[in-house]
Amino acid sequence: MSSASSGLAARVLATARAMNASGINRGSAGNVSARCEDGFVITPTGMAYDSCTAADMVTLGLDGCVSATGATPRKPSSEWRFHRDIYAARPEAGAVVHTHSPFATALACQEQGIPAFHYMVARFGGSDVACAAYASFGTQELSDAIIAALDGRCGCLMAHHGMVVFGRDTDHALALAVELETLCEQYWRVLQLGTPKLLSAAEMTRVTAKFAGYGQQD
Repeated sequence: MSSASSGLAARVLATARAMNASGINRGSAGNVSARCEDGFVITPTGMAYDSCTAADMVTLGLDGCVSATGATPRKPSSEWRFHRDIYAARPEAGAVVHTHSPFATALACQEQGIPAFHYMVARFGGSDVACAAYASFGTQELSDAIIAALDGRCGCLMAHHGMVVFGRDTDHALALAVELETLCEQYWRVLQLGTPKLLSAAEMTRVTAKFAGYGQQD
């Protein structure tokens, strides 16, 4: 593994640990990846992140073939297909975070997306956050469903599964995952009060345009 890949592997591992420390994931259920020159670096399958080292991260090409591992070869996350397909479909994606966060998963198990109940929904690219159709984990069918749900968006729920987001780098992707889980919790709480009141399509179009230039632009 080159020094550049080693540095990226360290960031991927740090993000996976931070994901768990924040409470939006537990155990080895979720996964993290970051784009590199010839593919992406991803967390290994079935390993506790606190016991991993950067050398346990796996580098895959966009053909899905392992191109580099540490001294001890590891298998990549079983969900590597949708990471690969996000990078192939969305050139702006620099990192991907997938979690089984509690509120996102609860809504996803009801096959519910998130409508325009709050203007922060537009943070993810439009007037709603879709819920991808269910397919078995690790399959191309699941990846295809996710890519469809991410059309024009940077995050979606995954039916009976969890959530996935992508960002320009690992810090950005993790921040978006935290924001999406926060929205899911807020929406879940609103549902306890009755039928949610939604913002208009015109307002969501206005807010989505504002978010296009939001924050510090590199």
